[in-house]
Amino acid sequence: MKTTIIGIAGGTGSGKSTFTNRLKQAFGDRITVMYHDNYYKPHDDLTLEQRQGINYDHPDALDTDLLVKHLEALRAGKTIACPTYDFKRHTRAQETITVAPSRVIIVEGILIFQDARLRDLFDIKIYVEADADERILRRVTRDIRDRGRSLESVVHQYLTTVKPMHYLYVEPTKTFADLILNSGLNDIAFDVMKTKIEALLGEA
Repeated sequence: MKTTIIGIAGGTGSGKSTFTNRLKQAFGDRITVMYHDNYYKPHDDLTLEQRQGINYDHPDALDTDLLVKHLEALRAGKTIACPTYDFKRHTRAQETITVAPSRVIIVEGILIFQDARLRDLFDIKIYVEADADERILRRVTRDIRDRGRSLESVVHQYLTTVKPMHYLYVEPTKTFADLILNSGLNDIAFDVMKTKIEALLGEA
């Protein structure tokens, strides 16, 4: 079975999750979605306060070596145990997700185009961008609603790490993209990718 791997990158709150979720809703279990966020390194040796001070927007915060290994295994027809991450505790969770090989795999993350090894694994690279004001508002809403953060902590993290790391490590990688979208709700781009994935799933 030939496996096509699609990378969807973009800054925090850019709309990449929206675009990814639309594709997942369209195809269901016929495609696999993986998240670079699940590959944050574990920090069980640190206190919660120490873990809260880590720069999670720097490439070193992620176990990209493991993600590369897992994608290579999936492409080779092997099943993997994908890690999960507890964003409230700021460390890797005990649970893993069993991921079986499939014809189309989507990988989403802010830094997935930053590592050349990952870029080389992607057959299609999509970058979703949005106005900085929109991105921070979405980030605030998500982190307070889903990750148990306070407004003060979100603002502090955005100003000290998220914003500078975005301009240093994330935005420059859009030059590697095959497609650059101005919104996760771009219907034309969605129809193009939907048609492409349908063709990939229909290949013998």
